Amino acid sequence: MKYRLKELASLCGGELLGTDATVMRVSTDSRTLSEPDGTLFVALRSARRDGNRYIAELYRRGVRAFLTDSPVDEKAYPLAGFVRCADSLEALQRLAADHRTSLKGTVVAITGSNGKTVVKEWIAQLCPPQIRLFRSPKSYNSQIGVALSLLMAEPDDRIVLIEAGISQPGEMARLERMISPDVVLFTSLGDAHQEHFASVEEKCAEKLLLALHAPKIIYHSAYEPLTSMLREV
Repeated sequence: MKYRLKELASLCGGELLGTDATVMRVSTDSRTLSEPDGTLFVALRSARRDGNRYIAELYRRGVRAFLTDSPVDEKAYPLAGFVRCADSLEALQRLAADHRTSLKGTVVAITGSNGKTVVKEWIAQLCPPQIRLFRSPKSYNSQIGVALSLLMAEPDDRIVLIEAGISQPGEMARLERMISPDVVLFTSLGDAHQEHFASVEEKCAEKLLLALHAPKIIYHSAYEPLTSMLREV
């Protein structure tokens, strides 16, 4: 990926404060950031953590590009640029969706209750070495992990394997907009996260949103009600 902060601000519906800069990678975790030059730090907030608390530390470590949805005094960081937006996670996902349009290869989304990472690794191992393949690292299949995975993929990767996991209703539509898969592969359907869904059918319907615009779907016909739902499409 390669973006100017001014371009990113326009893409995310935000504003640029401070100095414009070119970013080539994204980080959401101050603990694992190793290349400050050219890195965009996305300050995300959760119930247990606020990424904005680490801006001063990362600035001292050499980071000069930040994405935040909190007020910031850019004058305190004269060499840095800040993209201020309404929602940092949504902005990160918009960035990932935009970068997805630059990928020329086949994007395969892998979802299911279990086995996503194993199937992803099997495909990668079976792929001929002369074919350039990217696969999402570890089990990066969340709202944040999918965005980070897409942003790591390169335009000339011939195959891009992206895991997509959900835990509650409303999540898969956001993943589908980012991944926009050419192929969707369903692994298994089980009880994982069932407590957040009224029925197995509701969970299946949520997972099927990943294939809303996909030209090809791969699944095991033994898995009901997924099979019945697909036959009705």
